[in-house]
Amino acid sequence: MARSTPPSLEPELPVSSEPTSADTSARTTSSGNGEVAGLWSTLAMRSGVSLPSLPESHRTIPFAAGASRLRKVLAFAGPGYLVAVGYMDPGNWATDLAGGSKFGYSLLSVILLSNLMAMFLQALSAKLGIATGRDLAQACRENYSRPTAIFLWVVCEIAIAACDLAEVLGSAVALKLLFGLPLLAGVLITALDVLIVLALQGRGFRLIEIFVVTLIASIAACFAYEIFFAQPLWRHAALGFIPHLEILRNREMLYIAIGILGATVMPHNLYLHSSVVQTRAFGTSPRDKKEAVHYAVFDSTVALGFALFVNAAILVLGAAAFHTRGLNDVAEIADAYKLLSPLLGAGLASTLFACALLASGQNSTLTGTLAGQIVMEGFLEIRLKPWLRRLITRSVAIVPSALVIG
Repeated sequence: MARSTPPSLEPELPVSSEPTSADTSARTTSSGNGEVAGLWSTLAMRSGVSLPSLPESHRTIPFAAGASRLRKVLAFAGPGYLVAVGYMDPGNWATDLAGGSKFGYSLLSVILLSNLMAMFLQALSAKLGIATGRDLAQACRENYSRPTAIFLWVVCEIAIAACDLAEVLGSAVALKLLFGLPLLAGVLITALDVLIVLALQGRGFRLIEIFVVTLIASIAACFAYEIFFAQPLWRHAALGFIPHLEILRNREMLYIAIGILGATVMPHNLYLHSSVVQTRAFGTSPRDKKEAVHYAVFDSTVALGFALFVNAAILVLGAAAFHTRGLNDVAEIADAYKLLSPLLGAGLASTLFACALLASGQNSTLTGTLAGQIVMEGFLEIRLKPWLRRLITRSVAIVPSALVIG
């Protein structure tokens, strides 16, 4: 049941191109982002409203209204890539490989449609964060009854744990393929991404974005190498992006298509995106917010284009390396790792495949940790020490993964 009088939005900080004395002192002291969070805490206590999403990073990246279009694009570049990694996580790999090895290029249209759907949903998420100053979890808490908000929180935590399970296990599999580590040891190592988030966010949110973009570029480079040696049939690949009814008539093809769509469903990305767009210090007038929405949607659309490339590259690799050679049942990542180098005649093919898997898994678990923090704070309005809240959100995925392996 909706509340009759939703609480007011957060107090607005000055957003002019010249920072105020409060902003300057918050961003130049040795504690950096901690001072920004402290400033917001003071404002929240005085006005009786909740803290903004990710208060330690809120509005810390400048966005000058009078800057050139290129500078504005660069200022907003980043949040979309944090979101995009969820759409190219290890959970997508097995279904893409299975689709490519069994049905060639036929299921590329499913990947295209699922990414278009993701672009639309993420655009709505960014608009929510910019227009209201609230992330999706905060908006749900403020506009629904307490029991409904708690129910949504529980469902979201389960969804994050389910998505994170594939990401953590993907990283563990990559570590086993590269270094021979037991899966349980690999799962425990992935828990260290909490320390990465803490270290990078303490030095500025931009460093997290740079780290994520670097890993995405590494994944893309690895698959560009694989595709070069796989020599796919580009005409057939292009035709694969055209939807056809055979997908609905063939039960096995439909089953894998549903798997591809299911692997693309990333509910925590909606919470994440509505929060991280607020790290930009855009103006608060309707005109300024409309401009911010424009650049945020452009950023997420371009970033999800990279996710489309990676997912399509995995399926194309499965079609070119396995399907054309009559290997129609390669659905396991470990099997693909063993076969790639001998089949393609490229010594680094298998190693780069595993490196891309590791980068994908670590990227996804890192952003999943941030999403877990946003969901917990947004729905429950709990404020904990940064290391403690990230340890809790990380444990939600690590513990089930360890139990599955054990």
